[in-house]
Amino acid sequence: MPEPTRPAPILTPDNAFFWEAAARGELVAQRCGDCGDLQHPPRPICPKCHSPKREVARLSGRGEVYSWIVPRHPAAMGFAEAPIVALIALDEGLRLVSNVVGLAHGEIRNGLRVEVAFEPTVGGHAVPVFRRSA
Repeated sequence: MPEPTRPAPILTPDNAFFWEAAARGELVAQRCGDCGDLQHPPRPICPKCHSPKREVARLSGRGEVYSWIVPRHPAAMGFAEAPIVALIALDEGLRLVSNVVGLAHGEIRNGLRVEVAFEPTVGGHAVPVFRRSA
């Protein structure tokens, strides 16, 4: 198996739980401990009720492509060819920016049903990516 070239995530106190879960093959999000609002990206306080109480919520990893782009210039660092960068509308109501893998550029379309997978990065981490649903 070739060495990963995908850049490693930058861990912060607010997002470490997300990347630790990804390394275990789990997709999670932050949930407000007071109002229950799901949030991504992680934040130090709830943008809805301003509570500092945070919980971790496991997500299904299923959704659909809301929008996408194939960046051509400049070349994406760590990728042999231009990746498909997509805004994924998760079934739980969140939107997550990620890559769609396993498809040719001509096969991607808005509304395509996808499910989460995880790809290794430099430094032994993992990132969530999405594949066409079976």
